[in-house]
Amino acid sequence: MMPAQTLRTALAALFLAGAAGTALVSVAMAETPPDLAGREIVVATENTYPPLQYIGNEGKPVGWEYDAVTEIAKRLNLSVKYENTSWDAMIPAISAGQYDVAMNGITIKEERLEAVDFSQPYMLSQMLMVVRGDENRFTDAATFAADPGLLMAAQPGTTPFYVGVYDVLDGDEKNPRIVKFETFGAGLAALQTGDVDLVLSDSTAAHGYVDASGGALKIIGEPLGSEEFGFIFPKGSDLVAPFDAAIRAMEADGTLEILNRKWFFETKEGG
Repeated sequence: MMPAQTLRTALAALFLAGAAGTALVSVAMAETPPDLAGREIVVATENTYPPLQYIGNEGKPVGWEYDAVTEIAKRLNLSVKYENTSWDAMIPAISAGQYDVAMNGITIKEERLEAVDFSQPYMLSQMLMVVRGDENRFTDAATFAADPGLLMAAQPGTTPFYVGVYDVLDGDEKNPRIVKFETFGAGLAALQTGDVDLVLSDSTAAHGYVDASGGALKIIGEPLGSEEFGFIFPKGSDLVAPFDAAIRAMEADGTLEILNRKWFFETKEGG
């Protein structure tokens, strides 16, 4: 198992912000995000993915994405209202125009572009295998797949579900070894109680839960690919370009790096 601080350092090195090169920085420094004149927008989230968004110790929603959207709203002169919704309902609700934006550590996937628009990527993460701290029956995806008695938890329709089906198991989405849960938290609870043996999670959430577990959880094996995160909008939304401009400006002036340092190195609450 890689030490928690090493995991945090490795994750920070993966952030897409800053990886696009000096050409992007030069463009961003010359670009001024537009003034949207106090326009009110509604942002949907699930509050289940520390340190991106979760309910903090004081009972209030906090996280990297909250800080990022607060900064974006300041730069664009937006008024933001947040509403909580489930992951299953999020993309359909955005597609139907029920919300203006959603933030939930959402992987940019080509098939999702049929229903929603994405901002430019603001983060790059990796898919990791999370197990109980005393797990010794398997050490990676291959040894998990080789034991038919082992079970994996997943939310249908999510990246961990599809990675589990196609990269870990046999490509059968109805494979009974994948135990379906409505939320990531429910699957993680099942792992902790021994009802399943594995959950997959993007590295932002995975190392957060592992760090907070006090040794009850650990990460094993090699990363199972990588994924880019973006905010989502209804198709044709006029907010995409302003959000992109704000993200580029925040990358250029170091704001994204400040958020990375705060939430992945300094903040212990929630992981």
